Amino acid sequence: MPEPMSSVSFPPAFLWGAATSAYQIEGAVREDGRTPSIWDTFSHTPGKTAGGEHGDIAVDHYHRYRDDVALMAELGLGAYRFSISWSRVQPTGRGPAVQRGLDFYRRLVDELLAKGIKPAVTLYHWDLPQELEDAGGWPERETAYRFAEYAQIVGAALGDRVEQWITLNEPWCSAFLGYGSGVHAPGRTEPAASLRAAHHLNLAHGLGTTALRSVMPARNSVALSLNSAVVRPVSQDPADLAAARKIDDLANGVFHGPILHGVYPESLYAATELVTDWSYVLDGDLAAINQPLDALGLNYYTPSLVSAAETEVSGPRADGHGASEHSPWPAADDVTFHQTPGERTEMGWTIDPTGLHELIMRYSREAPGLPLYITENGAAYDDKPDPDGRVHDPERIAYLHGHLSAVRRAITDGADVRGYYLWSLMDNFEWAYGYEKRFGAVYVDYSTLERTPKSSAYWYGKAARTGALPAVETEL
Repeated sequence: MPEPMSSVSFPPAFLWGAATSAYQIEGAVREDGRTPSIWDTFSHTPGKTAGGEHGDIAVDHYHRYRDDVALMAELGLGAYRFSISWSRVQPTGRGPAVQRGLDFYRRLVDELLAKGIKPAVTLYHWDLPQELEDAGGWPERETAYRFAEYAQIVGAALGDRVEQWITLNEPWCSAFLGYGSGVHAPGRTEPAASLRAAHHLNLAHGLGTTALRSVMPARNSVALSLNSAVVRPVSQDPADLAAARKIDDLANGVFHGPILHGVYPESLYAATELVTDWSYVLDGDLAAINQPLDALGLNYYTPSLVSAAETEVSGPRADGHGASEHSPWPAADDVTFHQTPGERTEMGWTIDPTGLHELIMRYSREAPGLPLYITENGAAYDDKPDPDGRVHDPERIAYLHGHLSAVRRAITDGADVRGYYLWSLMDNFEWAYGYEKRFGAVYVDYSTLERTPKSSAYWYGKAARTGALPAVETEL
């Protein structure tokens, strides 16, 4: 008789995948014409990453992709979301493509399709070619035009075989951690520039969407992935509600306003008027940004808890986005972030699946009729092999069970959620944290680069094969 499954089951067509990004896993940073991105420069700048670590080798996916795809197939994954290294395709961020760079992604896509795994391409996961940053980066309008050219090149090369496309991953991080707090590449700390960057990332999404559709079959889906914040006020006091509204505008409205509705929130303009006059929003920009989407990707890890500024709160901001003397929240010095209560991951992020349900239901209302995908969700733990070489991570299994149950509850409540991408397929370079934080379902020994699936990988693979969640205690 078949083994009884958990009562939490999913629609038959639900897509079960895992996600990675180019700079975090590929390595081969100087091969086949690739030139430095802002993350190469940033990670090689003393003091910017934990232990001075970088992605020069990362987990060597560039040379081991066939084995990695075979492992995905062995686990039973139905989809794989990966990103393209812009500087591997266009070393200067402009002009003709380097075919050797594109060939790597052609081979990867072919390998995935041969194993029955659906590829999902993210065009931009934070690794801007350094030459474009030298010319001003995302605060400059020209970068959006260059992105559209790049999108057209990649769409023409892969659009016949890849049906799922994501223009940008977490543009909030690119804009506000890269140009506001400086904890991400390129490490600038300029509040006005961070808001300009946000607008030009929006413009890049819109122009890139149009460029993709000009060269791809109409059946293909174009989306973007937002790390929209679940912002909760400490109390219902009007000052705390106003604080939550301001952070919601800076985290969410600054992107979904123009992308979904063709407007920036008036409250965002008002809150930031002492930082910028928004004169870089030119006639026609909002229409260019407001392209119809085929789907929306949501990335979720933990909620935010805020209040009006409290003078007795000292120390770094408890917003979960790294330590810096500079805030990623322009014009929000009157807001205090609080640690949310509860169990935490190695990132210090509170585990709260209710936030994922809340986020899904919000966007079901915000964009009715638009299919949703959870394009990132996962947890970092201090995983270690046991004496037999096995890696047991029951905390991650419990995390996944809780969050996937929240997804299923949202579907029951009427949300059109089509799939889930676990972050991440395997341990990798975790940006400014170097190799300290392990998000992978597959353990990587960084001295040998040997891959070992953790218990959570087998648990998740079983869920992917059956469409139902095994019990948390399942011995796999």
